[in-house]
Amino acid sequence: MKLLYFAWLRARVGCAEEEVALPPQVRDVAGLLDWLRGRSDRHAEALRSLGLIRVAVNQDYVGPAHPVREGDEVALFPPVTGG
Repeated sequence: MKLLYFAWLRARVGCAEEEVALPPQVRDVAGLLDWLRGRSDRHAEALRSLGLIRVAVNQDYVGPAHPVREGDEVALFPPVTGG
């Protein structure tokens, strides 16, 4: 699975992207975010407030119950504002 981090998430995690092997117990976005928080102190800090995190799987915005699988591209970023 390819993970992409944007904006302040990239700074807090310490990288723009990483490849990870998806553990078998991770089946959805909520499980992925929970698993990521346990990977390192940097991940835990970046993902501390999940209400501030938007997730896209394969370039589509999704909610916490959306399934994830090996080969997916998952992007994590803060809310985007514009005008």
